[in-house]
Amino acid sequence: MNTLKLTKMKTIKLLAFLFISSLAFTGCSDDDDDHGGDDHDHEEEVITTLTYTLTDGTDTITLTFEDLDPDDSVDGVATVSGNLKANTDYTGELTVLNKTDSDDPAHIQEEIEGEAEEHEFFYTTTVANVTISKTDEDGNGNPLGFTTNLVTGAAGTGTITVVLKHEPKKPNDGSVADAGGNTDIEATFTVEVE
Repeated sequence: MNTLKLTKMKTIKLLAFLFISSLAFTGCSDDDDDHGGDDHDHEEEVITTLTYTLTDGTDTITLTFEDLDPDDSVDGVATVSGNLKANTDYTGELTVLNKTDSDDPAHIQEEIEGEAEEHEFFYTTTVANVTISKTDEDGNGNPLGFTTNLVTGAAGTGTITVVLKHEPKKPNDGSVADAGGNTDIEATFTVEVE
């Protein structure tokens, strides 16, 4: 009789262990895709074309990066339509497209603006006398970067790099290194200020 009672107790303990284990597995399910109940799948955006348009009121300079097959090993092509003027304020605006379907390019900025809290553009430059500041914000008041103010100083040459981060840390110190997240696109342009 003691053996039967001992076997029943072991069975009950085993069932209790299995029940608790199943609760633990259910409680630890991957709910990172929920993000507050929205229906987005939060995959990185496919961007084939980035255009950074700089206007000073009279002149327009266009920086364009295009990589129509971002999955291949061939780098995209960056072009700059002209030189920047020294000691000038420029209003900057980004346009991003997915041209993988050349008959119907998708305007990705609408998607990014819809998920603005999960994105941020970063601008870095090696031109000593150029500063770039973001002028737009996401819904939480953190910088987004579709629009900028670019100010040139004395003449010089160097690069401007634009990086779009997906799910960066916000707020951050304004640098790509502090933001973390995944890179949706990175484009570097050689520029001259004259």
